[in-house]
Amino acid sequence: MKILVIEDEPAINRQLVDAFKEANYAVDSTGDGEEGEYMGETGSYDAIILDLGLPGKDGISVLKSWRAGGVTTPVLILTARGVWSERVEGIDAGADDYVAKPYQIEEVLARIRALVRRAAGHVSSEITCGPLRLDTKSTRVTVEGNPVKLTSLEYRLLSYLLHHMGRVVSRSELVEHLYEQDFDRDSNTIEVFIGRLRKKLGVDVIKTVRGLGYCAEDPAQVDGKAAADS
Repeated sequence: MKILVIEDEPAINRQLVDAFKEANYAVDSTGDGEEGEYMGETGSYDAIILDLGLPGKDGISVLKSWRAGGVTTPVLILTARGVWSERVEGIDAGADDYVAKPYQIEEVLARIRALVRRAAGHVSSEITCGPLRLDTKSTRVTVEGNPVKLTSLEYRLLSYLLHHMGRVVSRSELVEHLYEQDFDRDSNTIEVFIGRLRKKLGVDVIKTVRGLGYCAEDPAQVDGKAAADS
C-alpha cells in the first residue's frame, strides 16, 4: 500500500513519513502544492494526506483540481484546530476525512487505514481469506492462528492483494502501489516476492492468472464455486 504526504512543515512531514513507513506503507512526500498536485494526478496512491496551507498552490485548490480531473484517491486533509470553516471547505471540495492540528499520529494512521479499507469495500480492520488473516491495525498476519513473519515489502504486497480480494491485479499495478517514487522498480521481482509469500503462508490463496496478474481468493469459495458449476 502506498500513500502521498503533502505537508510543508518539515518536522510534521518527516513525522508522518516515518510513522507510515514504520506501519509498512510505501510513502512519497512533498512540501509544495504544485508538485503535490502533479504527484497526485500522475501517481498511484491508496490515500493522500493533504495540508491546506501550502506554498505554490493551496490545498483546497489542489483538491478541487484533482476531483475535477477525475482523481478519486481518498484524501485526508490536515486543518488548523478550531477553524471549522476549513474543515467544511475541505469536505465540500472533495476530501474524505480530516484531522485537526495538533494531532496524535495514531489517529492519522487509524483514519488512513479506514479510508483505504472503505475504498476497497472492507468494513473491518481484519481481512480474512480462508485460514489467512491480516490485521491492518497491528500489521499482524496469521494462518490458522499461527503468526507469519513477513518483510515490509511482502506485507505490502499481501495487503494490497487482500484489500482487492477477488480482483485480478496486474504486475504493473502492484509495482505502482508497492514502491516509492525514487525506488528502482522492476516488475520482474514481483514474481519472486509472490513465490516467497506462497512459501511462507503455506496456503493456496494467491492465484496466478496467466498473462494478467495475480488474484487473492478464498480456497473454500473457489472449491464451492467449482462444485456448483460441475
